Amino acid sequence: MPRSNAPRRPVGRPPLTSREQILATARTLIDECGWEKLTVRRLASEIGVGTTTLYSHMRDKEDLLFLLIYEYAEQIPHPELPSEPRERIITAAVAIHDGLAAWPWAAEILTTDGFIARLGDSFLWLVETILAGVVDAGCRPEQTVRIFRSIWYYTVGEILVRAHTRHRRMDEQDPAFLNPYFGNADGPLRHPHLAAIADQWAGLAGQDTFAQGLRAFVDGLLAQCLAEAPTTPETESTTPGTGSG
Repeated sequence: MPRSNAPRRPVGRPPLTSREQILATARTLIDECGWEKLTVRRLASEIGVGTTTLYSHMRDKEDLLFLLIYEYAEQIPHPELPSEPRERIITAAVAIHDGLAAWPWAAEILTTDGFIARLGDSFLWLVETILAGVVDAGCRPEQTVRIFRSIWYYTVGEILVRAHTRHRRMDEQDPAFLNPYFGNADGPLRHPHLAAIADQWAGLAGQDTFAQGLRAFVDGLLAQCLAEAPTTPETESTTPGTGSG
C-alpha cells in the first residue's frame, strides 16, 4: 500500500500558549474592535487554539480584562513626590489620570467598586499615596475612602468624557458637534448666558483643565473633612439647665 505524502498531525498535547501571547493578542483585538466585542472564543480563534487552552490562564472575560489592566498599571511610572500632603495627593492623582488616559477603556472597566483589590502594587502605591496625603493633611483615616472615591470619580469621568468626545468627533456630520448650540432657535431668548458663549463652547470645553480642576476639588474635599471635627464629650456644648451643680 503506497504511503501518503501528506504531513502527519503531531501526536500528543497541543502547543502551549503563553500569557504574554494571550495578552498581546487581546490588546490588539481591543484596539481594533473595542473591549465590548472581545470574547474568549474570538481570542482563541485569533491565536489558533481552543477556548479550553485559554481557560487555563483565566476564568472568564472579566478576568482577562483585569489581567490586561494589571499588566498595564504596573507600567505606570511612579512620580517624584513633593513633601506637602496636598501636592502629594494631586501628583498621585495626575499620575493615575495620565496613565489611564492612554487606555480609556480600562477606566471604563474600573468604574465598578471593588476594583482596587484586583490591581497590583504599582497602582496600589498611587492609591496609598493619596490616602497617606489625606491623613497627613489632618483628616481622619475613615475620611480617606470618601476623598479617594471622589477624586477617582472625577478622574474617570474626565477620561471617559474626553474619550467619547474624540470618538464622536470622527463623525463630522454630527449636527450636535457642528453646532454647539444644538440648533435651538429659541435658545437665545430663553438662555441668554448660554447663547453668549455658545460659539466658544467647543474650544473652551476642549481645553485640558484636569489638573486645575483637581486642585480646586482637592482643596474643597480637604477643607470639608477638616471642618468635620469629631464630636467628643469635651467639645460638646452643655445644654442650658442640665448642668451638674
